[in-house]
Amino acid sequence: MTIFIYVIAALAGGTGLGYAARIYIAKQQNDQLEQKQKEILLEAKTEALKIKEDAKKDEERSKKDLQELEKSLRRREEMIDRRLDSVEDEKKKILDKEKEISSIKDQISDIKKHQQEGLEKVAKLKKEEARELLLSNIEREYKDDLIRKIKEQKAIAQEEAQNIAREILATAVQRLSSDHTVETTTTSVHLPSDEMKGRIIGREGRNIQIFEKETGTDLIIDDTPDTVVISAFDPIRRHVAKIALEKLISDGRIHPARIEELVKKAREEIAVQVKEAGEQAAYEVGVAGLHPDLIKILGRLKFRTSYGQNVLQHSIEATYIAGMLAAELGADVNLAKKAALLHDLGKAVDHDVPGAHHHISMDIARKYGLSEDIIHAIGAHHDDIEAKTVEAIIVRAADAISSSRPGARRETLENYVKRLEELENIANSFPGVDRTYAIQAGREVRILVKPEEIDDLTALKLSKDIARKIEADLQYPGTIKVNVIRETRAIEFAK
Repeated sequence: MTIFIYVIAALAGGTGLGYAARIYIAKQQNDQLEQKQKEILLEAKTEALKIKEDAKKDEERSKKDLQELEKSLRRREEMIDRRLDSVEDEKKKILDKEKEISSIKDQISDIKKHQQEGLEKVAKLKKEEARELLLSNIEREYKDDLIRKIKEQKAIAQEEAQNIAREILATAVQRLSSDHTVETTTTSVHLPSDEMKGRIIGREGRNIQIFEKETGTDLIIDDTPDTVVISAFDPIRRHVAKIALEKLISDGRIHPARIEELVKKAREEIAVQVKEAGEQAAYEVGVAGLHPDLIKILGRLKFRTSYGQNVLQHSIEATYIAGMLAAELGADVNLAKKAALLHDLGKAVDHDVPGAHHHISMDIARKYGLSEDIIHAIGAHHDDIEAKTVEAIIVRAADAISSSRPGARRETLENYVKRLEELENIANSFPGVDRTYAIQAGREVRILVKPEEIDDLTALKLSKDIARKIEADLQYPGTIKVNVIRETRAIEFAK
């Protein structure tokens, strides 16, 4: 029992000591924590005071800078005010001088007016009358000299220009040799016998109807022995029809299914020919780097004609001429050749695309990323677009040379006669014209004027006016010479 009491007492004493120890440790930790808090507060106060001092210093610097800026702005304002005052003074002086000058002008005008009135009284003529009289006397006195001088200068200029142009063109054209035109708008296909005509027509016309529908052409089967004529405005369609018909005749099996099959093969064959023709043309003239689609469009020109002239051959010919002219003139040969080769691209698609062919050519060239200089030269080969570069003028000249050389193109008799009649009618529409003759196949219009109504000076002006009206109203290849003739005859009878 005693031991138990001792144990209890020992446990109680140990618990008390542990409790006292914990209280002591807790107090020590609390004192340390309070000490740290005081240190942190002290540091925070010190930092706050430092920040406050720095802010105060920054504020003082900003105030100082603002004061300096304000002083500078005041100085500038004072300077501007002084300049404005100076400008106002100068403006006032200028206005005073303007008033003075205006007053002097009025005085001079009054003096001139008085002098003019005095002269009019002495001469008994008004100012306008005197001026007209003076001009009339000068014109009458020096009219012959003036006409002779104009003619001399014009003759000298024309002679010099013709000599230079003749030399350049001769150098270029003499190096070119081309065939004359032989193209037509119909194609004839030879038949082994007249019996083949019936097979081509087919039962109730089925074969010929399918053939015409598939090819877009007309088959003319008449009394001509052993011949069928294919008619179409599109040369490619006509050529497809020719190849398909020749294959049908050679094969002997002529029925709708076979017709469709061979027309399809003919189109594929033509597509190959078109590509080869474009590649050959570009290779032949030395123009490289063209887009494959441009090559195909160019090749289509092989089956297109203009006034009977093959357009692809015309483009090749114009390219040669443009290259030689550019070399002679020191222009960009590659640019001129590329523009000349592509200048008529629009004619390959103008059946499908509305608009003038040279505008279509420009759109095609622009679509395939050609330069603006090439596009301009392509479009400017017709007069509605002004040629602004040497290469554009060269392309226009090359196109005209190729199309207007003898044998290059031909017109139907009806169009030819109509153009000559319009040419004479234009000249006859001018006052003072007595008679007009279109000669040299429309290359020259000879105009006889009434000498009592048209003098020599007016005849010069008349030739220019007629030439301008022809350019505006007519379409024609090459150039037309306007020759105005004034002839005076003195006739008397001896009785």
